[in-house]
Amino acid sequence: MRGTRAAGTLAIFTELDAAAAAIERLRKAGHREMVVFSPMPRHELEEAIDTPETPVRLFTLVGALTGAAAGFALAIGTALDWPLIVGGKPIISIPAFVVIGFEVAVLLGALSTVVGLFLNSRLPHMAKLAVYDPSFSAGRFGVFVAPKAGREEEVLAVFRENGAAEIREDPMEVRLGAD
Repeated sequence: MRGTRAAGTLAIFTELDAAAAAIERLRKAGHREMVVFSPMPRHELEEAIDTPETPVRLFTLVGALTGAAAGFALAIGTALDWPLIVGGKPIISIPAFVVIGFEVAVLLGALSTVVGLFLNSRLPHMAKLAVYDPSFSAGRFGVFVAPKAGREEEVLAVFRENGAAEIREDPMEVRLGAD
């Protein structure tokens, strides 16, 4: 459903526990495509959503290892191109090259972290999220679900059973994910 237009159901909750319980029940029922709105970060919602660990740390690791290798290669290549014997030391002296290796590892690790963050967040996201309600900034919690065909009543039942203050069917079409 990423990148396609989908209609769905928006539920507005006044209680955090009710919203978290609805999210957990929807996930157990197999609904994975949902958007959760919260006035502030809450660990209860994060646990209910149960998002997998982000691969951004792998971007950082690969960038840092590549940077360290590139830093050492730059220093060694430069020393071999312009050999300068100082105090009888070998031309390739690893301890002297650790500084440049470390600096380039930090540089490429940081840059690859930013690239990984943007790629995994699917930023920039140009599509406007059309189901936002101003009450989400005033203490209410929202859950938008785009159910598969034929499962709309199941979603409505979960929202009703968990005490949704307001339920909007097909509030507006919304873009889920990136194009």
